[in-house]
This record gives sequence, structure tokens and C-alpha cells, in this order.
Amino acid sequence: MGKATGFKEFERKTPQYLPVEKRTQNYEEFTVQLSKEDMETQGARCMDCGIPFCHTGCPLGNIIPDFNDHVYNGKWQAALKSLMSTNNFPEFTGRICPAPCESACVLGINKPPVTIKNIEVSIVDYAFSQGWIKPEPPLFRTGKTVAVVGSGPAGLAAADQLNKAGHSVTVFERADRIGGLLRYGIPDFKLSKKVVERRVKLMEAEGVVFKTNSNVGGNVPVFQLRQEFDSIVLTGGSTLARDLPIPGRDATGVYPAMQFLTQNNKRVAGDKIPEAESIMATAKHVVVIGGGDTGSDCVGTSIRHGAISLTQIELLPKPPGSRTPETPWPTHPGPRMLSTSSSQAEGAIRDWSVLSKEFLKDDKGNVRAIKAVRLEWNGPKFTEIPGSEFEMPADLVLLAMGFLHHEHKAMLEGLGVLCDERGNVKADASYQTTAEGIFAAGDMRRGQSLVVWAISEGRECARHVDEFLTGSTSRLAAKDHSLCEETVA
Repeated sequence: MGKATGFKEFERKTPQYLPVEKRTQNYEEFTVQLSKEDMETQGARCMDCGIPFCHTGCPLGNIIPDFNDHVYNGKWQAALKSLMSTNNFPEFTGRICPAPCESACVLGINKPPVTIKNIEVSIVDYAFSQGWIKPEPPLFRTGKTVAVVGSGPAGLAAADQLNKAGHSVTVFERADRIGGLLRYGIPDFKLSKKVVERRVKLMEAEGVVFKTNSNVGGNVPVFQLRQEFDSIVLTGGSTLARDLPIPGRDATGVYPAMQFLTQNNKRVAGDKIPEAESIMATAKHVVVIGGGDTGSDCVGTSIRHGAISLTQIELLPKPPGSRTPETPWPTHPGPRMLSTSSSQAEGAIRDWSVLSKEFLKDDKGNVRAIKAVRLEWNGPKFTEIPGSEFEMPADLVLLAMGFLHHEHKAMLEGLGVLCDERGNVKADASYQTTAEGIFAAGDMRRGQSLVVWAISEGRECARHVDEFLTGSTSRLAAKDHSLCEETVA
């Protein structure tokens, strides 16, 4: 806890954003962090709640009251040690996690919760600025080799943990840069790629080998991994987007959200996009179908392109602005409670209970509008409201309706790995797939989820891989990645 009476003395204070007209001129992060002194005051608000439900709200089990207390007392190095004992990448979660820990904060029952997420990112960013985070290669090597397929948050977490345990880890990434969703799925203004590169370079210095442009099952034969590695970890993510197969879907100008976001991230990174392939929102009426985080990222990116208008539509009804009996404390309401992202606040029109019926084309085959109808919801079912049909202009339509599962390709068949009824890789409680020695973690195993769950899965999977390779997990505790002094025989 922080100060015993701090929750009564201090109000919740969060970082400010740069003005919309300034931040939308570029793709840089725009959060203006609080001062070190202000953060220590925020740490004081952590109350002596008795049972810290924030622990259960966080999939990583972060020891939140401990690092809050350390920050309040100015013990930032101790706070870092506590934070890093359960979270490999707080610089990621502190920027893009929706903070289910804050939803479970006891103070949040009747007051604004502790600013856990911001304290978290402040700790790690301050530690990097002070030079406290340095490469720490393992003191010994086990002689065991592990291939991690996919370099998103689950893959990076698994690789980091297994490397700390002394195994020799190689990460295979089919894209041209490391990071997966962190690199190409999230805009730079939410997560600067300098932050990702900083962590990747640190892991390289600690001994992790990264191989880009390496498509396992493609230019990297499956048998090669079987021959060269003692174990394989599959963390390819949930990448098959949900489509909208309505009339006019083949119109030029209708794209999956990730195609749009990935291309723009490449553009920001300095890559030249061929004009014929370029997807730009400049001087266009843009409609984003889907109200989640990916849709919001499309909104912020389109605004920075200079869209004429920006509309984000959602099939479901508008959620309530506060908790309901269906979302009691300490559950994380997520999309079941209304929230406005920084991108949506930059100028998007949001509309709910809208069903898209057809993409209308001009005489050249380009999308020009969406024919839609309004819905009336009755529990889990809806009916179309008679006479509510309407058209909305659309020169660019971005489909952001979530993801089904990972891509089913030759890699899984070659490895002898089976999928479950949802299309995800089938794995048991130890994260091992139907093929011995091959494990799966993250969205590829559990389906589309949060970055904090991906990191948690990567850590837990690594613990089971370690046990498979050495017969012991003492060096990789489930909630503590520090190594004991014992070596593996």
C-alpha cells in the first residue's frame, strides 16, 4: 500500500495529451507524463484494502501494492524489481493495456481507482532513463535449444523467459521486422517503435537470436526446426480477420483494418509503398466498421492522413457509461461499458446498432457509399427497424471486426499439430500441443485477446517448456522470472 490516508487526501491525476491539432500532425507518442513527484503522490493513493483484487484483475499477477508503495516512498529501483518480477515488458503494457487491474482496484468501488497503468510505465521508463536496465545474459547455458515461431508479445515473453533459464533461443519472424502486433498492428502514436526496438536490442544482447523474413513452413522448412531444436514454441498470433461478405465486398476501397495499419506502420518506418498498393485516407470519407481497439487505431491513423470525414459504426447497441448488474466490480467491463479512446476523441463520429447491408460502387468499381439499416436489440437478438435504411458516403471502408484464429497453413500440418473447434491450436494445460515437444501460447492458443494475456501465456508456456527440457521449473517460477543460483545438471 501507499500512504494510509492517501486515498482520502489525493485525487486521481492522469497524464495529459498534447492538443488534438498538434498531435495529429505526426505519428509520435503524445502523452505528457506526470512529474516524478506527482507519480509518488499517485502511489500514495494505494489503500490498505486487505485483499488486493488488482492482483486477480491482472493476468500477469503483478504485485501492484508493492510497487505502488515503493514509488510513494521514492524507492524507484525497488519498484522496478517488483514490477519486473512478473512482467517482462511493462513498457508495452503500460502503454497499450486496457488496465483490467484498475477495474479491480478496491478504491474504484466508490472513487476513481489508483493510476496503476501509468505508475507501471513511469517506473520502467524512468529506469531506462537512469540506465538501470542493462543486458543480463544468463550465467550458464543448459545446452538445450528452442525455436520460437512468431515475435509478438507472447513470443517475445516466451523467448525472454527461456533465455533467462539458460536455453539457447532463436525467434523466427516471417515479417521483415521483429515485434508482431507490437510492430505492425499498433500505430506509432500509441506505441513508438523505438520502445519495441529498445527491448529487442536488449534481448539480443542477452543472447536471443532473431531471424526475420523467416516463414516457417515456407522458406524455412518445418523439418529444419525439428532437426535443429529440442523444442518449438508456436506464438504466431490470431491473424485471420473476420470478413464482411455482403454485396459489393469486391469494391475497390474496402480493406481489412490490419492491411491498412500494417502498411502505414511500414510507411512511418521509412518504407516506400508502391503507389498502386498505397491505401490512404487523405481527402476521403472514411467509414470504420467495428468499435474496438483496432477500429480506433484506424480512426487515429485516418485522421492523421487528412480524411474529410470519419465515421465509426458498431453492430451492437451503445453501451452504458457506468457499471451495470452485468458488469459488477471487480470485473473488467471492457467493451460492455462506454469509453472514448484518444483517437475517437480526435474527431470521429460514432454510431451504434448499425448493420451494413451493401457496399455501393461507382461506375469504376470504387466504393462510394454503404447501404445500412438501424437495429433494435432485444437481449442477444436484433431485428431490423422497418424504414430505417440509409446510405452513408464512403470512399474508404476499413473492416475492424476482430479476428477468427491463426492462419491454417502448411506449418501446422508439417509439425503434426491439430486445432480445436474454434480453429486455434489445441494444447493441454501444460501448453503442449498434440505433437510432443511442440508448445503454443498467446492468441494462437487462446484466440484473440489482450497484450497482457499474451505476455502471461508466453511466460507460463516457457515454464512448461523448461520443465519438458530439464525436468525442473525451479528456475522459472510462474510469477517470478528471476533465476535461482542452482544450475541444471
